[in-house]
Amino acid sequence: MTASRATPWLYLRATVLWVELAITTTIWGLFLGTLGWLLPPAWRYQVARSWCVVQLHALRLICGLRWRIDGAEHIPRSPHIFFSKHQSTWETIALVVFLPPQVHVLKRELFKLPFFGWGLASLRPIAIDRKAGRNAVEQVKRQGRERLASGRCVMIFPEGTRVLPGRTERYRMGGAILAADTGVPVIPIAHNAGEYWPRHSFIKWPGEIRVVIGAPIDTTNRTPDEINRTAREWIEARMREIEGKEPAAATGNGST
Repeated sequence: MTASRATPWLYLRATVLWVELAITTTIWGLFLGTLGWLLPPAWRYQVARSWCVVQLHALRLICGLRWRIDGAEHIPRSPHIFFSKHQSTWETIALVVFLPPQVHVLKRELFKLPFFGWGLASLRPIAIDRKAGRNAVEQVKRQGRERLASGRCVMIFPEGTRVLPGRTERYRMGGAILAADTGVPVIPIAHNAGEYWPRHSFIKWPGEIRVVIGAPIDTTNRTPDEINRTAREWIEARMREIEGKEPAAATGNGST
């Protein structure tokens, strides 16, 4: 994407979006972080999901950012483990809307964010200290097993951080170890959200994000290495098919 495409109109739309995001996050975050704790967990989750629905439609109406899902027939009705590509903030919002109730494996530092972090903590995600090494993996195993047993899916971003379009980071082992330990199938997810909502970008570029959901990967009697390798090969193959099809903002134009 060339710098000339970062027009005043795009900056104006992005500004309106950021104002909307600040207002709604404050309202939802305050509610979930205070009164939300009094609600049953399922109700609390639906309140958080409603915030995600609002953000998706705000992005579509204000910024012209649409989405398309391929492989919706693979969305499960029973608890599964999701392995998703992580390029953007968009997928952390959208996958809550598109997929069954889930808990995210995320870094504990997010709880410190005003309003957003307060609401996030009320959902009881699997929050880990990424510097804890083996202890962090054990935490994912223990809490992941508990959440799956309660009927929730587990969402894992195996690269552990947002990556730029066209790049791949090492797939960490925590999710694969959980899958091998429980025998729960893994569903791989690829998307190109980073081309429209790049990391640290002020502008949200208009266009259509493609999300591809894969068939469940059987984890029965498979090692964590085998599970990780199978998921990685599928996700990265799909990424090569869907990335770069539209002008991308991966160059950093319009970023802050």
